[in-house]
Amino acid sequence: MTRIISGAAGSLALTVPDRGTRPTSDRVRESLFGGLDAAGVLPGARVLDLYAGSGALGLEAVSRGAASADLVEKAPSAAAVTERNARTVGRAVPGAAVRVHRASADAFVQSTSAQFDLIFLDPPYDLDDEALALTLALVAGVAADDALVIVERAARSAEPAVPPTLQALRSKRYGDTALWWYERAERGAQPPAPSQSR
Repeated sequence: MTRIISGAAGSLALTVPDRGTRPTSDRVRESLFGGLDAAGVLPGARVLDLYAGSGALGLEAVSRGAASADLVEKAPSAAAVTERNARTVGRAVPGAAVRVHRASADAFVQSTSAQFDLIFLDPPYDLDDEALALTLALVAGVAADDALVIVERAARSAEPAVPPTLQALRSKRYGDTALWWYERAERGAQPPAPSQSR
């Protein structure tokens, strides 16, 4: 059972797609959102959740104060689950805008004119490195200045290849899962050197 961990929708149960997705574990989500809370990035944030699956990452952000979440899921059966979860959380957080898009990650990013403050990418483990690099290059174009981009992959995977506009902040492994944090450098600014924690 997957639940919203904290915030206005805390403890609400989320439905998980029967197959084709890999939900982020509660342990990883708790650590991730603890870091986001500490950084103060959630209140009022515009969130993009690519490869959304159940939508747990974007919906957790909304529960904790994000202004909006766009949940992008290509698989029709998984997108139907995402929509149900979005309605459930939306009733608990009526002030937030939650939108579900049945589209591939690349197609959505190429079609939107919106800018986002926090972007999650939790692609299937079988997505190859080149395909992920292409998506991240597209994502950089919809990331607002100083936006955070967080990639979840198998710990055995290579570090994602990112465009120069995304600067590495840190990475952390949780068993067989790894998170990489990047920041969208402010246009024209010189970003600080990255730090790594493992």
